Amino acid sequence: MLRRLYHEQPERFAFTPANLEWAQTIIAKYPEGRQASAVIPLLWRAQEQEGWVTRPAIEEIARMLGMAYIRVLEVATFYFMFQLQPVGSVANIQICGTTTCMVCGSGSLIEVCKQRIAPHPHQLSPDGKFSWEEVECLGSCSNAPMAQIGKDYYEDLTAESFGAILDALARGEVPRPGPQNGRFASEPLGGNIQPAGERAEAANASVALALALGDTVARITGEPILARAAAAAPAAAPKPAPAPAAALAEVEPARPAGLGAPREGGADDLKRIKGVGPKLEAVLHGLGYYHFDQIAAWTPAEVAWVDANLEGFHGRVTRDDWVDQARILAGGGSTEFSERVDRGEVYDE
Repeated sequence: MLRRLYHEQPERFAFTPANLEWAQTIIAKYPEGRQASAVIPLLWRAQEQEGWVTRPAIEEIARMLGMAYIRVLEVATFYFMFQLQPVGSVANIQICGTTTCMVCGSGSLIEVCKQRIAPHPHQLSPDGKFSWEEVECLGSCSNAPMAQIGKDYYEDLTAESFGAILDALARGEVPRPGPQNGRFASEPLGGNIQPAGERAEAANASVALALALGDTVARITGEPILARAAAAAPAAAPKPAPAPAAALAEVEPARPAGLGAPREGGADDLKRIKGVGPKLEAVLHGLGYYHFDQIAAWTPAEVAWVDANLEGFHGRVTRDDWVDQARILAGGGSTEFSERVDRGEVYDE
């Protein structure tokens, strides 16, 4: 596919103050002369702020990183995750059209998009709220057909359930992501491996975290994620799945207990966890987290709280699997990353 910049462009681009601070933190991770390594995260944050990657955004990021404009343009046009044209103000719908989804009915989802959004991909709906495109395999074949909307997967779709999701989004709601036919995750269609009544969790981990954060289709403007989530009413869930309001209550983020000071012997070197640098280590200390075993014990709800309250580093706990890393380190083991830290091969972030 030929990828070009959209023919109509805004006059200028600037990161919001909070996003600019975030961008500067990302750039500071890299040693002098290696700032170009931050090009993908900065382009992604620009897209999350504006909805799509504009020419002024590319030019500003090139300036910030000391790169030639054409080099940043090459990155933006190479990766299909970057939208080079305006997308819906509410959501851009990405329908998986690869083999499994196609066989299981993705064509009917595309027809819904054509009828309810726009006749062709990358076109805006008449009200400007939606756009759509067909994409390659998104790796959720056992729950086909599916669509990615914003940050989350909506699986086991039919034309009817997909239409209901569009209705909910149009009302300003954030529909419950994950399977839409009552499945917990990707167990056999013939029935649950574990009876639903015996399952303690209201939703699988991915769905629980999405419900807790509530930022499926939120743009990153610098305001706390949970503040946006509180303003959005969750949609009714398809039966027999539990109602989102009840599910949200069950996975409501909870602050993990902290310590007033490190235990005797001093704090663990949290920088041995991939994703934690000196600045984040100081933030964690300020919250009362000094030791690997504290992080290893975080529950999904506690992870959601920490992810949402690491200013400038939202989502870092989940992204880098801090809990799993900390569990290994707390037990006296080592990870590939911690071994690199011990050998002095990792630059301070």
